[in-house]
Amino acid sequence: MPKRGKKYLEMVKKLEKREYTPEEAIKVVKELTSSNGRKFEETVEVAVALNIKPKEKGERVRGTVSLPRGLGRKVRVLVFAAGDQAEEAKKAGADFVGGEDLIQKIEKGWLDFDAVVATPQLMRSVARLGRILGPKGLMPSPKIGTVTDNPGKVVEELKRGKIEYRNDATGVIHAPIGKVSFSEDALLENFYALLKAIEKDKPSTVKGRYIKSIYISSTMGPGIKVKYT
Repeated sequence: MPKRGKKYLEMVKKLEKREYTPEEAIKVVKELTSSNGRKFEETVEVAVALNIKPKEKGERVRGTVSLPRGLGRKVRVLVFAAGDQAEEAKKAGADFVGGEDLIQKIEKGWLDFDAVVATPQLMRSVARLGRILGPKGLMPSPKIGTVTDNPGKVVEELKRGKIEYRNDATGVIHAPIGKVSFSEDALLENFYALLKAIEKDKPSTVKGRYIKSIYISSTMGPGIKVKYT
């Protein structure tokens, strides 16, 4: 386990050894962050541990959710498209639009973007980026709507705060719900939208309790265990 800094340990000391309601947890995260002296604005993040078997394909959880209050940050969207669809993506606000030129650039190590969208016509070429984009959670997929004939619509959704979530190798989903500068109500609204989406994606093979635990934290802060039923 990495050694924790003095500021982190000071924040831990302020926490009570109990489960917090979502409202309490968000309030505490904001209070801790306001007094930690960080020079950058932290993100509020949620870690949801699921009762799944991550190695079994039928129990992997992956989906998208449009956070009603957005993320409070600029989302750089790359779109693989041509012709009218490329123009549509540009008009919708895509940061990068292209085809083979962008594929080659990514193969050389360029990754200055946060989300990737592709039209079905270009997916055969984009597929060769799987080993690069896949591990980073950036590979376009029909399941989450990022392989589409309507790239402009998807770009607009991503810019407004639509995020993708997926479980990691230990069955935990990590996702942002906004900046610490957001109001408590805004963060809470995003939190419940995320949980509702994750619950909707519950694999049919899961027996018993689906969500094992939930923690809320800031980027550099300790996790606060949340009571959720």
